[in-house]
Amino acid sequence: MSQKRILIVDDEPEVTMMVRMRLEASGYEVISANDGKSGLEKAKQENPDLVMLDVMMPKMDGYKVCGLLKADIRYNKIPVIMFTARAPEEEAEIMREVGADAYVNKPLNAEELLAKIKDLLGEG
Repeated sequence: MSQKRILIVDDEPEVTMMVRMRLEASGYEVISANDGKSGLEKAKQENPDLVMLDVMMPKMDGYKVCGLLKADIRYNKIPVIMFTARAPEEEAEIMREVGADAYVNKPLNAEELLAKIKDLLGEG
């Protein structure tokens, strides 16, 4: 089985590093971007198996990135997990509207995150 590639888009380097280390330890290849605009460009260039998006980012927020990916037939099959530090009740409706496949709260729970990734990639 080929290694799955995951794109992490977050403007907090420590979050990206923590998630990267956890995912690489679980056998995933990780690519990253530190703002929404470069995240969208990287998603289109790299065509990853899954995208993880922070909601609040400079240049373009996670909702906008997710909405643009899901509106594009070339990328709308890529599962998107959004993460937020805000209350999930407020966020859940917007995340559904922009087409997010799942979401997790910050601080990230690595086990919960890995379970969602495996589920979305059909590895569960």
